[in-house]
Amino acid sequence: MRRNFTYLAFVALLLIGVGLGVKYYSGTSAPKTAESSKAAGEASGELGVDLNDKQAASVKVDKVGSANFVLERQAVGNIDFNQNMLTQVFTPYQGRIINAYPNVGDKVEKDQVLFTIDSPDLLAAESTLIAAAGVLRLQNRTLTRAEKMKAFGGASQQLVDQSTSDQMTAEGALKSARDAVRIFGKTDDEIDKIIAERKADPRLVVKSPMTGYVTTRTAAPGLFVQPGVAPPPFTVADLSTMWMFANVPESGAPDLRVGQKVKTRVAAYPDRDFDGEITVLGPSVDPNTRRVFVRSEIADPEHLLRAGMFANFTITVGSAVNAIAVPQAAVVREGDGTMSVWTTKNGRHFIRKTVKIGQIQNDLDQIVEGLQKDEQIVTEGAVFLSNKLAGGTPD
Repeated sequence: MRRNFTYLAFVALLLIGVGLGVKYYSGTSAPKTAESSKAAGEASGELGVDLNDKQAASVKVDKVGSANFVLERQAVGNIDFNQNMLTQVFTPYQGRIINAYPNVGDKVEKDQVLFTIDSPDLLAAESTLIAAAGVLRLQNRTLTRAEKMKAFGGASQQLVDQSTSDQMTAEGALKSARDAVRIFGKTDDEIDKIIAERKADPRLVVKSPMTGYVTTRTAAPGLFVQPGVAPPPFTVADLSTMWMFANVPESGAPDLRVGQKVKTRVAAYPDRDFDGEITVLGPSVDPNTRRVFVRSEIADPEHLLRAGMFANFTITVGSAVNAIAVPQAAVVREGDGTMSVWTTKNGRHFIRKTVKIGQIQNDLDQIVEGLQKDEQIVTEGAVFLSNKLAGGTPD
């Protein structure tokens, strides 16, 4: 009797243990948690998020479209004067500046007077001119007198020939003296006036060789200047075109060619493009930066650009390509550095897809791989979905 009671108690305890085990197992494994759902999604290659009506109303869905993308390279550089359209104006002869006229920023025309100097060289040349003119007048009179005397037998043919030779020599000396003064910029009328008045004018006028703007000025009254000795009294530049310098990575150098079109923007005019083209490609790579020097010539007819401005360059290196395009707001950079978009078929269940980005133009991202045309994607609210998937957004 006692043995039977012990046996029945053991069986009862065994049944109670089995019942508790079944209850514990069903209570812990039956509900499907977010972590298990995410893990299952990772195993299948897709990660999904389900939204309720309120949440779905906060996102915008649209079809994947296409756009034309131009193959471009970006670079940063700076603006400078076009050195081929810039002239340093020196005095042709030494002397002290008497007057200096235009200031920095002033527009000057070709042959406009920039400054005048008191030139001892010009004074010497004009003195020689006056003397040569006097000698020629004397020799003309001597020859005339010798020819008249010969007509009456008062002079020999030898005297006439000698007077003729002296007169021709004097003519040559006067022509040489006129040319010497003309080098200083004097006109024939001014030279004739010097001879007629017999008065030397040492004031040397230095004119602008081109139409442009004064970019630098060191000239001041009383300053002694010499030919070719820096700094130049004036620098005049044609600002209709400017140079822009950039350094591009060597990996992008094979795509660059002289003559390729360039667009640039500066901070002073953020909404305006300045057009130009590449004129020079550097022959070597900088060993420190591993970049290639590029010089472009930019049209600036309104003279808006200033030397020293920083600029962003966009260099067109290929023809336009039609490709899948999505708004930039539709692309999310994930924590691991990958780029993703969210697709849907019913507006409630959303699937994250990893994509590869190409060109970025006009607020559109070129999708190289990962999407097909006409797929439904989230164009607004993609970040919300990524945060919800990561567990950072409450239901």
